[in-house]
Amino acid sequence: MNYKKTNHFSAKLVEKLKKHSIPFDDFLIELTKNKERFFDSAELEFELLLTNGLPLEIENDKVILKTAKNLISEQTFCIVDIETNGSHVSKGHQIIEIGAVKYKGGQIIDKFESLVYAKDIPVYIQEVTNITPEMLESAPDLKRVLKEFKLFLEDDVFVAHDIKFDYNFISNSFNKYDLGVLENRKLCTIDLARRTIKAQRYGLSFLKELLQINIDNHHRAYSDALSTTYILEESIKHLNENVKTVENLIDFSKNATPLVPKVQTKPKKEIEEKEEK
Repeated sequence: MNYKKTNHFSAKLVEKLKKHSIPFDDFLIELTKNKERFFDSAELEFELLLTNGLPLEIENDKVILKTAKNLISEQTFCIVDIETNGSHVSKGHQIIEIGAVKYKGGQIIDKFESLVYAKDIPVYIQEVTNITPEMLESAPDLKRVLKEFKLFLEDDVFVAHDIKFDYNFISNSFNKYDLGVLENRKLCTIDLARRTIKAQRYGLSFLKELLQINIDNHHRAYSDALSTTYILEESIKHLNENVKTVENLIDFSKNATPLVPKVQTKPKKEIEEKEEK
């Protein structure tokens, strides 16, 4: 299955659903147009989208995108951070720690935290994360942790301070172990902070200092997820009054004018970007 094309197809569906609901029968017809679909049955393809976290529901025989109607205060956000032993799942790299916080209506309502067994951790990653091979010897294996995390995530909005890295790495890891892919709506707190918080830089460590977020264990997954939660919370305080729904928020984070012009820098490898968080 070509998940890249499937994600592109589902992105088009999301754009339609952001504008209006779609009669269920018409939505099933839309699913049959996807040449890369996993199932021949449109009904099963719909269930797969739900399983993979796309926030759909049927209301009055119409398919609606929940994030298009949910107010920000009504939405559960799942703030995620991972530590890995490399940059690319395709090269055999994997998650070595995952942490997540569920946040809704100004309250932390749940958390997820786990180390993950791995045979190898490069020395420089040990130095950055303080995670050693000995710490992972009795940790659960990756497939088990991914299954548990997928159940924890449900169809919540996936939030991270480096959304491209965390979201894609987890999605590719799901794919590797035949657990589907991520279809959850996503929000990057770097993008959002640029539009709500005036700062010289937007790396996690700098924003923690600026906002006086006193959480230790930088570069540990749960601690960084918790720090990111407080950045999300601060950003929400400074939203334009027209930003009401979750889809408004996602669009705002991508398209609103940044408070501080972005400084152009030379491209860096993803792992280097991760280390600067």
